[in-house]
Amino acid sequence: MSASSSLRSFGTALRTLLVLTVLLGILYPAAILLVGRAMPAAADGSLVSDHGKVVGSSLIGQDFTGDTWFHPRPSAGKYDALNSGASNLAPTSKDLAKQIDDLRAQVAKTENVSPAKVPADALTASASGLDPDISPEYARLQSARVAAARHLSEETVARLVREHTEEPLLGFIGVPTVNVLELNLALEHAAGSEAQ
Repeated sequence: MSASSSLRSFGTALRTLLVLTVLLGILYPAAILLVGRAMPAAADGSLVSDHGKVVGSSLIGQDFTGDTWFHPRPSAGKYDALNSGASNLAPTSKDLAKQIDDLRAQVAKTENVSPAKVPADALTASASGLDPDISPEYARLQSARVAAARHLSEETVARLVREHTEEPLLGFIGVPTVNVLELNLALEHAAGSEAQ
């Protein structure tokens, strides 16, 4: 290979490097940044604020305990976003069956209902372990306990559950869900306004 041929190849490679650096190292990241700024809620993690203070994300489940709160789905990762994941127990696992039976008994006792009335999402973690939503059935199951603990009328709590139930996309894609963080924030505000 001659020196001029090598020089031409080097020049082609250098131009290609510069063009790709500008395209992929500057223009593409700038375009992604602009798209992200056009949708700040989604780009910043769908943060939820209460009185100007960030209290969580509408995309990541949080642990709420005690009778005054709606409880989320169980989490294999203990609601830690860095520890996201499923338990990896097989459907035939005796350990999983025992966990489900124990949870069913616990939820039935907490909500003062028959174990047969406990919905599946109260017993099983999502694949990520961080699902922020519960089913409307599970929210309604918890309503009486929450209303009694907060000294609110059951109708007020039921209304909040209805208002925070998201219907499936286009009416048929997915299932109805209730975001636990947003429902608990609304519950906190309702309790404050009824106390006044």
